[in-house]
Amino acid sequence: MNLTDEQKEQGRRNFLKALAGTPALAALGVAAAVRGPIKGGPVRAAVIGTGGMGRGLIAQCQKELIDLRAICDINPKRRRAVAQTMQKNGWPQPKEYDDWMEMLGKEDLEAVIIATPLWSHADITVGCLDAGKHVLCEKMMAKTEADCVRMLEAARRNKRMLEIGYQRYYNPVYQAAYENIVKQGLIGDVYFARLVWHRNSNWRRKEASPGSDFNPKRWGYADWEHLLNWRLYKQYSEGLTAELGSHLITTTNWFFEASPEAAYSTGSIARHNDGREVFDHVYATLEYPGGRTATFSSIESNAFEDHYEMFFGTKGTLILQNEVEVYLFYEGEAAQTKVEVSRQTSTPVADASATRPADAPGRTVNAAAAGQVDRNLSYRNEIAEFCASVRTGKPVRCGPEKARQSALAVIIANHAAEKHTRIEMTGA
Repeated sequence: MNLTDEQKEQGRRNFLKALAGTPALAALGVAAAVRGPIKGGPVRAAVIGTGGMGRGLIAQCQKELIDLRAICDINPKRRRAVAQTMQKNGWPQPKEYDDWMEMLGKEDLEAVIIATPLWSHADITVGCLDAGKHVLCEKMMAKTEADCVRMLEAARRNKRMLEIGYQRYYNPVYQAAYENIVKQGLIGDVYFARLVWHRNSNWRRKEASPGSDFNPKRWGYADWEHLLNWRLYKQYSEGLTAELGSHLITTTNWFFEASPEAAYSTGSIARHNDGREVFDHVYATLEYPGGRTATFSSIESNAFEDHYEMFFGTKGTLILQNEVEVYLFYEGEAAQTKVEVSRQTSTPVADASATRPADAPGRTVNAAAAGQVDRNLSYRNEIAEFCASVRTGKPVRCGPEKARQSALAVIIANHAAEKHTRIEMTGA
């Protein structure tokens, strides 16, 4: 899906007109970044996992809201580099750990941010919650539904906040699109959503081992390759549908105000026969109540379409592209806004990480008098509101119940692809 400059301008203008006079328009300004809690001071916290996502989240932490006292990572080289960067950026020297349980026993913490491989989310999250800590855990919630339930029950049992890192809930663009476009019925009844995340890369990372004495087996990884490229192996990962698709599925659940009832999916290792176990091309169809359908595709052979969510309604079409660009087209404008291929001006995405790191330079949407929205704002808001929830008890925007439904959709879609059949959610 690529629009001409004229179509983009029309779609952007329609979106801004729809927001005119609403608080949502002001929220698109850069000054709208969430102000953090004052009473009680910064939340004492640590970060477990200092890879691309962990580093990105640390970069979006605001010192007046969160006091990062420690970092934990089994890779000493990476951990040390992050600690040095934090000091250069004005943070006090964080304590370094390779064992999160040791860290919990020694540090005076209120909260933990978890950005580790998917298979470890449940054990670490439950351990932190049982230790009385609030938790912000990266997406997707967990590798199995049973693990999602364990996490949810631990949060309830310990009366602690548990948020899952679906930052779109904290993105002013998505909030405005839902509250002022979808919820108000401006695009009518929506029966179909198209979800796309296309890249031209192999998702494989290349990095030297921390040293000859580093033994990944201690941490449950067969060797350095399995630790470095954990996303490519089924023991640790749920593949593209989890790492990329769960973001888009979560948005669809939000906008549809429902979760899928069934899924059928297909996929293949079509391009990169390099020993990986997860598909490099995935195509899924999700069935929602009321005859609604969402399709998701993720390919590793072409980046022309990049990533977007497109909602087709009886009165109009809403497109959210690259997390910051929003276009609204009304059905009466069909002749003027028909999608046509235009020359792509952006560089194809070839980042080896699952999604762009939270501190990666992002595109912006020109919101006229409201200024521009930086994609990093959603991460800053996410962390800031999480800290506010810790201090005030205010519910988080996503939470484990919604995240569990998103995870279940991914798990069922992957099972459907493996079994080559349609699977209902109740059959999980």
